[in-house]
Amino acid sequence: MSHVQGNEQVLANGATQSEVRTKAALAGTAARQMATLSTDAKNAALLAMADALNTEAASLIEANREDLERGRANGTGESLLDRLMLDEARIASIADALRLVADLPDPTGKVLETIERPNALRIEKVSVPLGVIGIVYEARPNVTVDAAALCLKTGNAVVLRGGSAALSTNKRIAEVLRAALARTALPADALQVIEDASRSSVDEMLKLNGLLDVIIPRGGRSLIDNVVQNATVPVIETGAGVCHTYIDASANATMAEEIAINAKVQRPSVCNSMETLIVHEDFAKRNLRELADRLLEKNVELRGDEQTASLVPEAKIATEEDYGTEYNDYILNIKIVSELDEATAHIAKFGTKHSECIVTENDANAVRFLNEVDAAAVYHNASTRFTDGFEFGFGAEIGISTQKLHARGPMGLPALTSSKYRIYGSGQIRQ
Repeated sequence: MSHVQGNEQVLANGATQSEVRTKAALAGTAARQMATLSTDAKNAALLAMADALNTEAASLIEANREDLERGRANGTGESLLDRLMLDEARIASIADALRLVADLPDPTGKVLETIERPNALRIEKVSVPLGVIGIVYEARPNVTVDAAALCLKTGNAVVLRGGSAALSTNKRIAEVLRAALARTALPADALQVIEDASRSSVDEMLKLNGLLDVIIPRGGRSLIDNVVQNATVPVIETGAGVCHTYIDASANATMAEEIAINAKVQRPSVCNSMETLIVHEDFAKRNLRELADRLLEKNVELRGDEQTASLVPEAKIATEEDYGTEYNDYILNIKIVSELDEATAHIAKFGTKHSECIVTENDANAVRFLNEVDAAAVYHNASTRFTDGFEFGFGAEIGISTQKLHARGPMGLPALTSSKYRIYGSGQIRQ
């Protein structure tokens, strides 16, 4: 027998075990059961979770109100509060995302390759769940649901540690989802949410070798750097988004303006929003003043180089630090360049390998940009705001990977699988 006391579990012998270790162990037990469940059982659980979110919308909004009030009292900016806020429409959208994931093909249990050996061994390579996935993230409560949906659909158990800003919201979401799971074939313990908001709970997760199979950080650069630099558990690195839009000399002015404005202001608090606008000097001389006026009308603070300031006196002079900053806010850097090579060099120096765009009518420049720029997503004549699992047709995403091993870009269901080999014999022994 045991019982929970604060953030520790008191065992029968009187010893204590941390909340993180206790919940990770429960998730591990559940993961073994998850690996045996059918696609139909997993889909039924996701639909039950979606229904529960809509049914419990009022209680979720009330819990969310606690976080918003605490955030305002602590001076949290409006952009971050927007990321945190839930209302009926957002809850309905989150529930719809669960249903979309249920409709997607199950990538697990697929025979990826079959090998027939001369000694009559038959070898099958099969897709399987990763196991127990730990996710450390910041203020967006939709991540709690999206991550749970993607992990459960792929037969994984998940241990979620959200930011302190969304503590009440995430706790209530977990209660609602676990209650829904308890009415299905899926074990409720496959979904765990860590309530300990201290830094020590993250530090402990990073070292849970043997209990967590992988850690996925999702948030700003400091959070990601902390996980990458200190974890002993394997990490899938999702990246901070210092994203650029380069407007080439030949760009269609109307198109360029619409793409740049969308990339910056449609939702500036997310990682695929533009932080730096790079403009060819010829385009800048003709069109930057008009584009800047439209951005200023939308309350965007402009920072730029000396040439930018000469064309747009309202722009502050940008520093090297500015060009490397993910603002997640209504702040935009501008850099004026004389050629494509200068634009790609700037991106190579300051980018985070997330999402980069060129707006041009020059096909040769477009091809060069798409081939030469090293990022998870590269765009020609489209906003970087499309780097998103839903927009890519994945239903939802666990994050946007900026690394090159295992998964890159928006990570949907296949990114949460691994493989194993099943070997069928008839008594063969190795000579």
